[in-house]
Amino acid sequence: MKYKQNQKILQMTEETLIIGIDIAKHKHVGRAQDFRGIQFGKPLTFENSFEGFTSLLNWVSVLKIKQNKNSVIFGMEPTGHYWLPLAYWLKEMGMKVVVVNPAHVKKSKELDDNSPTKNDIKDARVISRLIEEGRYSEPNLPKGIYSNLREGMNLYDQLITDLQTVQGRVHQWLDRFFPEYIKAFGKWEGKASLQVLRMGLFPDELLEHSEEEILFEIRKEVKRGVGIKKVRQLLDAARQSIGIKEGRSLARLKLQTLLAQYSLIKEQLEMVWGEIEEILKQIPGVEEMISIKGVAKITVAGFFAEIGDLQNYESPEQIIKLAGLNLKLATSGKWKGKTIITKRGRPKLRSLLFKVVLPLIAQNHAFKALHHYFTTRNVNPLKKKQSMIALCCKLIRVLFTVGKKRIAFSPEKMLKDIPHFQELESVKKAA
Repeated sequence: MKYKQNQKILQMTEETLIIGIDIAKHKHVGRAQDFRGIQFGKPLTFENSFEGFTSLLNWVSVLKIKQNKNSVIFGMEPTGHYWLPLAYWLKEMGMKVVVVNPAHVKKSKELDDNSPTKNDIKDARVISRLIEEGRYSEPNLPKGIYSNLREGMNLYDQLITDLQTVQGRVHQWLDRFFPEYIKAFGKWEGKASLQVLRMGLFPDELLEHSEEEILFEIRKEVKRGVGIKKVRQLLDAARQSIGIKEGRSLARLKLQTLLAQYSLIKEQLEMVWGEIEEILKQIPGVEEMISIKGVAKITVAGFFAEIGDLQNYESPEQIIKLAGLNLKLATSGKWKGKTIITKRGRPKLRSLLFKVVLPLIAQNHAFKALHHYFTTRNVNPLKKKQSMIALCCKLIRVLFTVGKKRIAFSPEKMLKDIPHFQELESVKKAA
């Protein structure tokens, strides 16, 4: 549920014990206080382990009895991934867990002692004070299929990165030892090309083999589509090659290793994507989302991996803020600064939306028309990048509505939601 700051503050009563926790890799630090900011006891340092988590709950239980409190709220910074085991564990124990913005912690730590000094005990204190002031949010920790989907997409992205690394290294190898190879095979990743590369032959070594021998090797993988003409192009390229001839022994081994890595990663990608597709079948609204022209399955998978269950959100504005696409404006008196997006939130979600808007503008006539309107309207026309940001927000609203209500996307309805655009269309029809 989405709470306003006043509602968050009102949740802190005389019976509430606030625990601020500074997260680290090996040891965490906890501070306790009440809703007025009065601290209780000494700070607790506990390990990132089951024994450490148990000692935290024991410490809290003693404080609850001693201070006559009956409810507890735990708060921490969502820094890196170190906070997740503790957050999930506390949730499983039925505890309320909230997070504070790391930027708020950084800017608030001088309020108590007018010093920029940083240490774990001080940070834990700052976190508890921010919770007292209602400057926190409840984390959306994915569960079930959404947790699996996030892990799957993280693995998929890592494999894509690894694949790109291997592809770059193969390109480098060819540039050094057989730069003319691409003249014969436009893409080295084709089945016929990979079969030739697996032979592990340098240009002059290829020339020692007949056209029939090379074609025979290709036919082991590709039965048709590549014939003697392609083999002759390859041999012509080999005759003119200026590739390096030294260091062949380990250069050959390097190529074989890279090709093995390439094949393995491709197999792993196929396997992981198969699992992701099975998860997508279980998520309501996916079919309606991928029916939108320009929105692919990989986009929807990435979207749900970042936001989790749509039922956890009351409005699309929450997702816009989560993506860091909400606007930030600086003004003072008559001076008005530049309006930009905050970029606070999940950068992967923001990047995903920005990338999908590009094909949407090219393929989806509704988004294309809206982009044209935003950039050409008479009043306050947007630059192309500004328009794309606006369309990212529009896409979130569309996905939210389509996914949550499970209704088909209507381009006409989307455009009718823009009064100025509707008036412009009416004028065009009248003309």
